[in-house]
Amino acid sequence: MGCGSGSCGTAKEGEEPAGCGSKGGCSTGGCNKNNVSDWLADMPLSFNENFNIVEVAFKNGSRKGFYRNTGNFDMHKGQLIVVEAAQGFDIGEVSIQGELVKVQMKKHKVTERDDTIRNILRIATEQDINTFLDGRNKENETMVRARAIAKTQNLQMKIGDVEYQGDGKKLTLYYTADDRVDFRELVKVFARDFKVKIEMRQIGARQEAARIGGMGTCGRELCCSTWLQDFKSVTTQAVRYQNLAINTEKMSGQCGRLKCCLNYELDTYNDALKKFPKNVEKIETEEGTATLRKTEILKKLMWFEYEGTHGNPIKIDVETVAELVWMNKQGKKPATLGNYNVVENVVIDESKHDDLVGQVSLSTLMEKDRKNRNKGRNNRGGQGNRDNRGGGRQEGGNQENKPAQENRYKPQGDRKPQGERNNQQGNRNNQQGGNRNKPQGDRNRPPQGDRNKPENKGPQAPPPNTDNQ
Repeated sequence: MGCGSGSCGTAKEGEEPAGCGSKGGCSTGGCNKNNVSDWLADMPLSFNENFNIVEVAFKNGSRKGFYRNTGNFDMHKGQLIVVEAAQGFDIGEVSIQGELVKVQMKKHKVTERDDTIRNILRIATEQDINTFLDGRNKENETMVRARAIAKTQNLQMKIGDVEYQGDGKKLTLYYTADDRVDFRELVKVFARDFKVKIEMRQIGARQEAARIGGMGTCGRELCCSTWLQDFKSVTTQAVRYQNLAINTEKMSGQCGRLKCCLNYELDTYNDALKKFPKNVEKIETEEGTATLRKTEILKKLMWFEYEGTHGNPIKIDVETVAELVWMNKQGKKPATLGNYNVVENVVIDESKHDDLVGQVSLSTLMEKDRKNRNKGRNNRGGQGNRDNRGGGRQEGGNQENKPAQENRYKPQGDRKPQGERNNQQGNRNNQQGGNRNKPQGDRNRPPQGDRNKPENKGPQAPPPNTDNQ
């Protein structure tokens, strides 16, 4: 998936090309579908031969072709050139040249003497590039208009992509349809509306996805729009051989067909299946008949289960199963399959490794953040307890403050009037001691009126003797 403007690798003289910032030499394949790394560009292998055929890509690599460099033009990868077309000329981008072109031609079964190989006319000029960019800028608007016209004709077809020729005199419309479509009247309407020559080209669902591009469920760009060129048929046998659940939603790609990646590991599974005994459904033992329930191809294990013992399978390796099948053919029965059960030793690595490269998981960060929040909450709670303890010493302890603290959260209707609360506060002070505020020396004295009573007087000195006077 790349820019559709075609301006990444093009620029006027003295200016830098716009786009993703790779200066026209994007090496990631994002600006060129089916991109090829020309790693032999500066390494001549045929010293006595100058191979003059060049591979040219059109519209971001969605279409490629081979052309002869009869004019011996000095070109480099990514350069726009003008090539011959059936009518007029077209503008494409140099994909690869040199020895790698031979490999590509052999792959596509194209010989050097093929008459279908056209010539390169010239290096694209500024006028050619402006015409080329004008056509690219009109393609989205043209596709929307073409779909609207096809809908008015009541045709069961879907226009997936359009492409203007480099000279702007021809328009190719790529469409998909389940049945044969009679679009003769549609072509006349297109020619009258767009005022160019019209070519209708039917493609499959996979080719449509390759031209449009997109992201797969794996998170990467579609294989068909980046590097895959051969669309091999994918059948449900590929799903069964790999023991995958047949779920059309998960097994289908954006094209609506089975995913091409189902064939990637199919050869590995087929090679592993060659070591499995064929037509093994049951094994006869003295304990009973065991039925095959599951096969693990890569682990080379087969799961058997006795009739009536659900949920207790027995794992046996392939070589042992072959021996047991041979015993059954000889009329012999083993005692029980439990003697051949394979026990897998699960090794749990409990060692803790230091994170030397800073690759901390998200769960670790969340756990650390949770501990910090709890620590801060505990610190705030401890500070409040200290404040409460201090207030209790000044006001008479926590036991007296506790009822007052609870009354703070009672509804307003349950709280007593202000005057009654003040009277209760005064009564509590009186109960604790009315002489609380008196001086220390006066607290044990009796009242003033009772001081002259004899029982309240303390020991006194004897009266003076007056008889001798």
